[in-house]
Amino acid sequence: MPETSGSLPLEIKGLRKTFKRGKGRVEALRGVSFALEHGSVNALLGPDGAGKTTLIRLATGIMAPDEGSVTVLGMDSIGRAQDIQSAIGYMPQRFGLYEDLTVQENLNLYADLQGVGRQERGERYESLMEMTNLAPFTKRLAGRLSGGMKQKLGLACSLLKTPRFLLLDEPTVGVDPLSRRELWSIVDALVRKDDITVLVSTAYLDEAARCDRVFILQDGELIGQGAPDTFVDKARGRAWRVTPETTPRVVQSRLFGKHGIADATLESGWVRVVTRDEDMPESLFREAGAEDPQAVEPIFEDGFMLLLNRDTQADAPALKVARVHGSGDGAAISVTGLERRFGDFYAVKGLTFSVKRGEIFGLLGPNGAGKSTTFRMLCGLLPATGGTLKVGGLNLRRAAAKARKNLGYMAQKFSLYGQLSVLENLNFFSKVYGLSGSHREERVQWALNELDLADQAETTSGELPFGFRQRLSLACALMHEPDILFLDEPTSGVDPLARRQFWARINSLAEQGVTVVVTTHFMEEAEYCDRMLIMMAGELLAQGTPDEIRRYAGTDGDATIEKAFIALVEEHRARQKEG
Repeated sequence: MPETSGSLPLEIKGLRKTFKRGKGRVEALRGVSFALEHGSVNALLGPDGAGKTTLIRLATGIMAPDEGSVTVLGMDSIGRAQDIQSAIGYMPQRFGLYEDLTVQENLNLYADLQGVGRQERGERYESLMEMTNLAPFTKRLAGRLSGGMKQKLGLACSLLKTPRFLLLDEPTVGVDPLSRRELWSIVDALVRKDDITVLVSTAYLDEAARCDRVFILQDGELIGQGAPDTFVDKARGRAWRVTPETTPRVVQSRLFGKHGIADATLESGWVRVVTRDEDMPESLFREAGAEDPQAVEPIFEDGFMLLLNRDTQADAPALKVARVHGSGDGAAISVTGLERRFGDFYAVKGLTFSVKRGEIFGLLGPNGAGKSTTFRMLCGLLPATGGTLKVGGLNLRRAAAKARKNLGYMAQKFSLYGQLSVLENLNFFSKVYGLSGSHREERVQWALNELDLADQAETTSGELPFGFRQRLSLACALMHEPDILFLDEPTSGVDPLARRQFWARINSLAEQGVTVVVTTHFMEEAEYCDRMLIMMAGELLAQGTPDEIRRYAGTDGDATIEKAFIALVEEHRARQKEG
């Protein structure tokens, strides 16, 4: 049966959904109601565990509501779930590409599953491959694509039938800024050309700001909806930019979560502050080491954070380490001429840099740049095929096992035991790191208290929201009190509030002498780094402090690390084409 003519793309009324979690139950959605207009692009926002993915799955007919109704293109989600799934496009958080099939074979498979006729495929394939810039890679195995290319292939597979309604659940998680921009250009082009309605869940507030309407969930309730500008207006007169007297990330951590402050973040060397009211807290700025406060035009992110923190304080949860870590001018990590070959292919070539003790150092680059390979070599998980690599004063070629004892590693993907509880994971990893007796018990209790995991101690870790999984992963990486902490895209897919709280913890570790090496695709997070490098195709493009990196984007006040990143990558690509 076809969808009802003239009906709304999505209409939700009184939606409720409850799940079992551990020994209790969690209300994922509590009486949510809203509707989408034809041909609109809509953002679904909210902190981890707010109910975003649950709502999207209910809208696809994959799950049934406990109460209320979901109507998609005029079809009821309970009675006509199969018809809905045939009529819409859906890209889940981790789109199910078959990595041992080529790009073309994945397209063919999904065309078969979606009932796309043979005659329709040729023109549709050509259009999608041109739009995604995947045409040169149709014979490449999906497993050998970069993260950004995989996301674009997943989007292409979900668009094979030109749906009237497209649902995207975190489509840009783990994707670099250039790939994000390319994905959004595809969405924009399709909406304008084919009049497709889009509902996209995202953790990137700049993506939400470009949408027609946003819908904000918190604790399963719809707490805000409207055009992005309506949220910007609510922050008018409350946005400030202050000049830090000391390291910007230190001043930001002093301000974030304080009474009267809804948000504090880093912006091109300044600290951007959003106050809960229009009175400027000059004394608080002075106490934090900030001077010269200037009123600035608000952005969508300011209004979002005001709304999210309307009833609660977003405390900055500093971590207290149990022992003093080494500091001084010596290098915690020293890399010279680092290389890694896979056959004739150089994943990393001639990389040279160093990281000081107690420093936060960033590894940046587009998907496929060689960051993960470099990271694995730094952690002693992958041997180098050339150059020298010293971590904690030890040569990893000769003493990798010894060096690893003093390293903490937080993987990009949740890599703990999902079937074990939070407490069981902490106990297991403390034993793996050789802790025993009262010392092990002390460290487990430290983790539960310092990372606010005590209330979740008996919860199975696989059932935790992203933010709690992240805290648990960090806790396990810190059980043995390492001097050097490696964080591989630690905030990928995590909401803005949880990201700020995470960085407050990381900043406090660095202040106590822990050396931190981090990869991230959130360019605003690169502002927290003392120094960073940007690499592409395994080679170094630039390195330096945030101020030095921003100069690659120009010297005006609008220069950002993201603009510098894009300028460097595009310049490198242009040189490759000329060569």
